[in-house]
Amino acid sequence: MEWLIPVIVGVVALAIGIGAGYYYRRNVAEAKIAKAEDAVTKLIDDAQKRAETLKKETLLEAKEEVYRLKKENEAENKERRKELQKTEQRLAQREELLDKKLDGIDQREAAINKKQTEIDELESKAREYHDKQLKELETISGLSMDEAREMLLENVEREARHDAALLIRDIEAKAKEEADKKARNIVSMAIQRCAADHVAETTVSVVALPNDEMKGRIIGREGRNIRTLETATGVDLIIDDTPEAVILSGFDPVRREVARIALEKLIMDGRIHPGRIEEMVEKARKEVDTQIREAGEQAIFQVGIHGLHHELVKLLGRLKYRTSYGQNVLKHSIEVAHLAGIMASEIGANVTMAKRAGLLHDIGKAIDHEVEGPHAEIGANVAKKYRENNQIIHAIMAHHGDVDPSTVEAVLVQAADAISAARPGARRETLENYIKRLEKLEEIANSFNGVDKSFAIQAGREVRIIVKPETVNDADTIIMAKEIVKRIETELEYPGQIKVNVIRETRAVEFAK
Repeated sequence: MEWLIPVIVGVVALAIGIGAGYYYRRNVAEAKIAKAEDAVTKLIDDAQKRAETLKKETLLEAKEEVYRLKKENEAENKERRKELQKTEQRLAQREELLDKKLDGIDQREAAINKKQTEIDELESKAREYHDKQLKELETISGLSMDEAREMLLENVEREARHDAALLIRDIEAKAKEEADKKARNIVSMAIQRCAADHVAETTVSVVALPNDEMKGRIIGREGRNIRTLETATGVDLIIDDTPEAVILSGFDPVRREVARIALEKLIMDGRIHPGRIEEMVEKARKEVDTQIREAGEQAIFQVGIHGLHHELVKLLGRLKYRTSYGQNVLKHSIEVAHLAGIMASEIGANVTMAKRAGLLHDIGKAIDHEVEGPHAEIGANVAKKYRENNQIIHAIMAHHGDVDPSTVEAVLVQAADAISAARPGARRETLENYIKRLEKLEEIANSFNGVDKSFAIQAGREVRIIVKPETVNDADTIIMAKEIVKRIETELEYPGQIKVNVIRETRAVEFAK
């Protein structure tokens, strides 16, 4: 039981402690709450006072702003009223001016109406006088007004057509004269700037011998050496009484050149027998091939073109040993290229294309003995094969008129080819045939009625015919020129073309004494 007393004491003490703590806590908390409530009440009072003060200040500022705006608005309204008054005054002044102007316009209109009435009366009287005069004119002339108008129009139309015809004829004559003059200047300048010095070549070559004893060695025992040389080269050797010379004759200039080089090498070597001949001929062929290539390269260098296929260069080089009517074809092609380029630069055409087409225009002659067909067609096919420009191919095809030229460069190549071929000394023609052709030209011209004189000029490229003006009129000259051209084309053979120029003129001569 002794242990129960302390327990009870402890419980009582615990209960007392709890009660005391509760009491203390309650009193302290209420004191703090009361203090907090007083602070909140004070804050609320302060806030209400500040709100009242702020409210008063805001109302005061708002009243001041309203007063200021009201004052500004009144000032602005006052300014507007002043401007409106000024505008009203200006409008009033303008109304007065308009009223005055309207009064003046009314007065002018009245005056115009009065004058218009007078004009109408005068026009009516003038119309009556005009009708009266027309009737009197019709009575005098015996024609109505429509008939007289038609007659007058016919006369005016006839005179206008006559004047127009004269004007057209003068313009055409002047244009033709200017065109001919310009063309002559371009062609003559091109010929002058391209002064070639080569002349016609022959189909024989002469090889000089150191002595006449060499002829026997060339012939060989029973002619075996000369037969071997002729068989290997395809060229005829003419050994006659000509001192210290052997003549090589052959239509193919390449073979003739091979034979010439081979024979010269054999003469220098001194050992002439069939085996040595074949060896020298083979060396000569290689040397000629090298010369052909170099000749082609030199040609394109002289003309100033580039980008040419190497096979075309070789074909160009072969033209060095090709002749046409005795004219060296490579030199002729170079000359044509220069002439075409010069004329192209004068008229504003493509100079490079004209030169290229001029250089290649006769390329077909390099293989025309191997391929059938005209050389223009062969050359065009070769150019197409090596991918030349279509305009170059066309110029090659058209340079002899096989097809109509459709480009300026083709026409220039055609003209340059004719100029180069027609140059004096370019192509071989015997003097006898030349003279006969000129005489035949004049004979054909003189055979026509009304011809007074005829002259074959410009190396037979033109025949100038002077007719009797009392026998042949202007229209007949055109017909005569066409008939003479037909006779020439039928009866003569000639290179290039011949110009027929028929001249008719009337001269009146008097002497003052």
